[in-house]
Amino acid sequence: MTYSPANTIWVLLGAALVFFMQAGFAMCEAGFTRAKNTGNILMKNLMDFCIGTPLYWLIGFGLMFGTGTAVFGWIDPFIMKEYDAVLPAGVPLWAFAVFQTVFCATSATIVSGAMAERTKFSAYCIYSAAISLFIYPVSGHWIWGGGFLAEMGFHDFAGSTAVHMVGGVCALVGAKMLGPRVGKYGKDGKPRAILGHNLSIAALGVFILWFCWFGFNGASTVGMDSDELIDSASLVFFNTNLAAALATLVCMGFTWMRYGKPDVSMTFNAALAGLVGITAGCDAVNPFGAAIIGIVCGLAVVVSVSFFDKVVKIDDPVGAISVHGVCGALGTILTGFFATGRSTMKGVFYGGGFKFLGVQSLGVLATIGWTAVVITIVFFLIKKTIGLRADKADEIMGLDRSEHGLPTAYAGIAMLPEEMPEDGEAPAAAATAVAADTAEPAAPRKAKEKAPDEPVYTRVQIICRPASLESLKTAMNRIGITGMTVTNVMGYGAQKGKPEYYRGTPVEVTLLPKVQVDIVVSKVPVREVIDTARSVLHTGHIGDGKIFVTDVENVIRVRTGEEGYDALQSD
Repeated sequence: MTYSPANTIWVLLGAALVFFMQAGFAMCEAGFTRAKNTGNILMKNLMDFCIGTPLYWLIGFGLMFGTGTAVFGWIDPFIMKEYDAVLPAGVPLWAFAVFQTVFCATSATIVSGAMAERTKFSAYCIYSAAISLFIYPVSGHWIWGGGFLAEMGFHDFAGSTAVHMVGGVCALVGAKMLGPRVGKYGKDGKPRAILGHNLSIAALGVFILWFCWFGFNGASTVGMDSDELIDSASLVFFNTNLAAALATLVCMGFTWMRYGKPDVSMTFNAALAGLVGITAGCDAVNPFGAAIIGIVCGLAVVVSVSFFDKVVKIDDPVGAISVHGVCGALGTILTGFFATGRSTMKGVFYGGGFKFLGVQSLGVLATIGWTAVVITIVFFLIKKTIGLRADKADEIMGLDRSEHGLPTAYAGIAMLPEEMPEDGEAPAAAATAVAADTAEPAAPRKAKEKAPDEPVYTRVQIICRPASLESLKTAMNRIGITGMTVTNVMGYGAQKGKPEYYRGTPVEVTLLPKVQVDIVVSKVPVREVIDTARSVLHTGHIGDGKIFVTDVENVIRVRTGEEGYDALQSD
């Protein structure tokens, strides 16, 4: 084969851009989840690429591009056979192999976001390996490796179905089998928002992915040495950008009308939804078709996220199921309507009839069936052996510490304690606030000596682990405590510090993060408060905390000037 420098450089450049999408996914997933799981998220996005690369070299590439049967290729460890029949013109085998490797890694990394914050790291490594080893390669063979879908004329230019929908289906099955995060749904079944901790990082991830998508889609022409290829790549770039922009605009407007304000995180999702949707037909549709695909995906992602969150009750922290699964399928099917006949069969709206649409729909259904069945088996085996979900206590603590021994991914930055109610129990309703300018202040009373029958005010100060705060708050609400002050503090006592390691070197931890809860009581017996706190906090291990009890001379409500017992009432 005579190699083409232009084609080879184009493919290698595309591979580099698609690889950098790992950074975009890592930033998006970290930003849309809580700070206590950041290290775990970053580790997963690194490892799915590092696990998938050798496995795809070992088995995956041969299964996908071997000229075996219409269902799967061949077993070719370490890519030793000839692949001239599938190689693009002028592109060396190893350039094509690395280009396909980074696509495989993209499919695997989609799953981590939907299953974030409650999946065991060991389980993640196993199912990520399964996706790269045989789930993605087999369906990829059907679509890109000369399999039965390719023979029928199925068109998925850069992977709306082959890459994104496969990842989205795996994410759907995994999130369903895992169940929702602790505190995601209340006793009434209604979902609660669990805010991501860093929208700046999430936004950076979206921009990285948008930029890299030009390599994902554009370099899928696998050549730039002819006028036809240059024209095709140019159209792909334009359509890719147009669909993403319109999906974002439509989503912003839709959420603005639906919720009263434009939703920031949902709009970020819409940009990715538009990119996913146009990926199948970016070479086959004109800009008008790309615009409609972007608009449909911008609307669909909002409806889909709401459906999975509120109706099906599948907890997807980053919206991966909707963005990649739903919009991947939609984009592939819509290509059957809007393909102009430029690089594939004509769609319904361009005189092609319904045959091509039927092929597109069949390809989507076949890929969903294969992926869903096999990943369900994989997840079931993991669940029955090493376990799929992290322990409840580890989840509340955060997977950074429990899975990796990482105290925090943000050393030197104070983080607020977890605010999500545990076990789906809502805290007692807060007292209704009264505006300062409408309240009628009571006349201040002069301090006076306590009468023998005047109530006693007692301050109960509780020092405990941050992970125990929600359980403590819920227990206090049950016995009638409606007000408390919570402070992040650092503690040094008998517990000392648990030894942790960074780059193999022990890190000396002498000050541990604690939470200080201050409660002033009068009506509720002090003994009841103490016993309730002990029953919640007690584990029998060093570090359970301390309770300090002191007398309070007086209590004064600043807003009204009330003192004593009246100042403690939540009216």
